[in-house]
Amino acid sequence: MAVIPNRIPLQPALSADGRSVAQLKNQAGADPRSAVREAAKQFEGLFMQELMKSMRQSTMPSGFLDNEGSKLGSELLDTQLSNQISGLPGGLADVIARQLERQMGVPANPQLPASAAATTALRAGTPDTPQVRKAMGAAQGFVAQHQDAARAVEAQTGIPAGFLIAQAAHETGWGKRDIRHADGTPSHNLFGIKAGPGWKGAVAEVTTTEYINGQAHKVKAKFRAYESAEASFADYASLMKNNPRYERVIANADSARGFAQGLQRAGYATDPAYADKLTRVINTTLRLQRSLA
Repeated sequence: MAVIPNRIPLQPALSADGRSVAQLKNQAGADPRSAVREAAKQFEGLFMQELMKSMRQSTMPSGFLDNEGSKLGSELLDTQLSNQISGLPGGLADVIARQLERQMGVPANPQLPASAAATTALRAGTPDTPQVRKAMGAAQGFVAQHQDAARAVEAQTGIPAGFLIAQAAHETGWGKRDIRHADGTPSHNLFGIKAGPGWKGAVAEVTTTEYINGQAHKVKAKFRAYESAEASFADYASLMKNNPRYERVIANADSARGFAQGLQRAGYATDPAYADKLTRVINTTLRLQRSLA
């Protein structure tokens, strides 16, 4: 894994900066290809900023030391690092630039690498800090671990494997907050499926967060337990296929937002922000899948 230098530019250009937008407009008239490349880099920067935010939220739960100052510091660090990561050869910016060039009729640049879609900024370079290395390694390992099981469910339901891995990542905090039995052994419940009256298998009872009238409450709940992660994926597939409640979830699984919103409308989770959170994790997971290809 490549290492990004520790030096952080003090004034990174952002697409949200009005002066940068004006400069891009002027640049587009004089040098369309250069303007396209700069716009693509800024799009990638914004995407990477959201990716790192999603990764941090999923792998580093908030605690009592969090405050407005620390949150602002994290956001500023995300912004700075995303600008360093963006624009690397073979990254997402190259893919965006080629698409913009086709739409604008700008002649293709023969020097752009053909393998850009398979090579991502996640693999090309990441900040050299223990926290980031640990988070990235854990997330990549989680994706790789569950690829085969997710593809099997995709074949049965039509739900993309990346969406399935993302939901498992969201429910378990990338495997760090999985449901466990009282003796500490894993339940292998990757999707947070509760054990209703009709469930005849093993059960793990834990304290979880439920939202009642928009307010978070800690409650004791029983969850299904499985012999393996693969069994959890298989049971999820059965739930999606056989419960009429989730018909629209499968029907809307052609997009990350549609899939996430379908789950929320079907009442899969009580968190009012479930769809937004899951959509962010899906985007992160798809990015990680490409980095492992």
